[in-house]
Amino acid sequence: MGLKDVNGDGLVKALVKQGYIITRQKGSHIRLTLSSIEEPDKHITVPAHKPLKYGTLLGILKDVSGHLKISREELIRLLKL
Repeated sequence: MGLKDVNGDGLVKALVKQGYIITRQKGSHIRLTLSSIEEPDKHITVPAHKPLKYGTLLGILKDVSGHLKISREELIRLLKL
């Protein structure tokens, strides 16, 4: 599967495996939170669209890689996208 085929639900499941928690859903948008003792909560919103727009996916991956302090390429491998 390439990055252009990633859907929102699949991305949410992969992020939950990395420690994010689903905190709410409004319509087709799912909000996830990453909590840690050292830092304030980090939030990300993922639209549950099939497939995600490429630019939207890249923006989400940029934010998440910043939260996890890893490169976007490492994140893509970690999430198996």
